[in-house]
Amino acid sequence: MKTNLFPAIKLTIVCLIFFMGIYTLAILGIAQFAPNSGKGEIISQNSKTYYTNIGQSFTVDKYFNSRPSAVGYNAAGSGGSNKGPSNPDYLAEVQARIDTFLVHNPEVNKSEIPSDLVTASGSGLDPNISAQAAMVQVKRIAKTRNMKEESVTQLIEQHTEQPLFGLFGTEKINVLKLNLALDNLK
Repeated sequence: MKTNLFPAIKLTIVCLIFFMGIYTLAILGIAQFAPNSGKGEIISQNSKTYYTNIGQSFTVDKYFNSRPSAVGYNAAGSGGSNKGPSNPDYLAEVQARIDTFLVHNPEVNKSEIPSDLVTASGSGLDPNISAQAAMVQVKRIAKTRNMKEESVTQLIEQHTEQPLFGLFGTEKINVLKLNLALDNLK
């Protein structure tokens, strides 16, 4: 018994010290080299503070819609719905999102709606949408804000982030930054 018990206790103590202390401090040290010391990008506008790395809910017609959230945009905990693509509840939820989108964007065909406007991300807090998801909303935004579609399209192009090193990921647009830029136009 002694031959198994003492090595197990020693390993437990070593793991506790490593993972609770050394590993945690190493990750904290690495985070100091990230933008804003790993706390995310913060924008202050009109005496309000926004975190650009956390998805926000935008449902008013004068703003670009965000990606749906499986956690109600609650940053206290992230998570997906864990429902498979054949789950009837999930399919009903996606269909309801499609129907809502079409009510607010009647000039868009159902086949033109990008998936990121009707499906939640794995974390439920994705702050970005695809360039296609932004472009499909241009007519609504321009009409609601009494702007030219070209101006809205130009704003989208200015806020489109390219893939990392031109290789990793896809083009994306931070919805919060885009909507704040829209508000700054007038």
